[in-house]
Amino acid sequence: MVSNRLPFSLRRAARRWRADPASGGLVTALLPVLRDRGGTWVGWSGAPGAVKQFAAALRAVGRDAGYTLVGVPLAEAEVRDFYQGFANEVIWPLFHDLPSLCNFEPAYWRTYCKVNRKYAKAVHARATARSFVWAHDYHLMNLAAELRLLGSRARLGFFLHIPFPPPDIFLKLPWRRPLLQALLKYDLVGFQTARDRRNFLACVQAVQLDARGTRVGEFPISIDFNAFMRRAAAPDVAAKALELHRLLPKRRLVLGIDRLDYTKGIPLRLAAFQHLLARYPEMRGRVSLMQVVVPSREDIPRYHQLRNEIEQLVGKINGAYARPGGWVPIWYEYRNLSRVELLAYYRAADIALVTPLKDGMNLVAKEYCACSIEEDCVLILSEFAGAAPQLAAGALLVNPYDVEGVATAIREAYFMPAHERTARMRRIRRLIRQQDVFHWVDSYLRAAITKDLRAFPRTQAAADEIPEMQLPL
Repeated sequence: MVSNRLPFSLRRAARRWRADPASGGLVTALLPVLRDRGGTWVGWSGAPGAVKQFAAALRAVGRDAGYTLVGVPLAEAEVRDFYQGFANEVIWPLFHDLPSLCNFEPAYWRTYCKVNRKYAKAVHARATARSFVWAHDYHLMNLAAELRLLGSRARLGFFLHIPFPPPDIFLKLPWRRPLLQALLKYDLVGFQTARDRRNFLACVQAVQLDARGTRVGEFPISIDFNAFMRRAAAPDVAAKALELHRLLPKRRLVLGIDRLDYTKGIPLRLAAFQHLLARYPEMRGRVSLMQVVVPSREDIPRYHQLRNEIEQLVGKINGAYARPGGWVPIWYEYRNLSRVELLAYYRAADIALVTPLKDGMNLVAKEYCACSIEEDCVLILSEFAGAAPQLAAGALLVNPYDVEGVATAIREAYFMPAHERTARMRRIRRLIRQQDVFHWVDSYLRAAITKDLRAFPRTQAAADEIPEMQLPL
């Protein structure tokens, strides 16, 4: 397994390195898969410096986790140009259809290639011809090309956790050709949705590349449904959820939980909630929005600006509608939640408002539904989230740019009859239980190793093989 970051972050504490579990959708999905199964996870430790400084800490964490952790050393300049630069100022906005936010700095691309070479050397030192190497996400799109240059004969797979843009967006990238060529060095390239797969194939055709039989498929990522459901039913979680209802009594709770990022659509969501209160006065005092923003990329100026914008909007809405000594429209928190707190917020929420402008999948939506064990709740989901095609049968789908439409959906969820709420949530939970993270891994790995693609029905795991110069669009 290869990812930008290891599933644990190391930090210095009293002359020792301490390992804390990392957050994020990738770690949430992959930790249950690798736990106690052996194997090796290669990635950056999150701390600048030589690997020797924290090798002992990684060994100790690996023994407890049931697999080996291998750290890739990155200098501060490499972190700046590779992670903050190319990954987050070029690929992240471009792949989320926001090219106006891109900074196409040539030095970023050179460092991206250099750092991918570092990861490749760490992998090549441990992978044999019989190994399966599974690389994850947009930080490592060049890894296969670097491994092939090193002479690696291992089977190589790649999975993109974020969306892949259409040609009119992707072709703005100055390094479009070498990046696509690098992706075609993988044996299997996996995407979240059929839309992303089609976009990738269209870009390969537009650039007129010679393909090499690379397989391309869509594999919607998921969660460990049973683990979330069991933990959400625990007494400490139930007690914390009850405490939230005591703090915010006699009202329905609408939940938004997002990492601080401009793709999450938080300002538009707040505007929609404001519109709800303005257009439907009868909703005042009946609902409260619990908006949790998890700190992220705090050293990037654009994220500071976004945080300020969010907090100004919260203050404006609360100032206009709050009642002295009583109802406050928005309960806002800017912090990391503990595991118990996160699950309690899921349990307590009557309505989840998951409205990204664009997402690869969005596991928050699936986590919320897994934790909604009473099944008396409603998921409002952006139609631009990767999870939308899967969960459309039970969720209320909205256009996050349509503040009036989102406001109407909140009101619809509030007044939805109990039997309809239960039926919708039951459909979603059944699907997530059946297509959990282990189903995702099984689908991907079988597509990677099988010789007969006819064994894969479209409804289970679509996998196309790209023959030379022939693309099935």
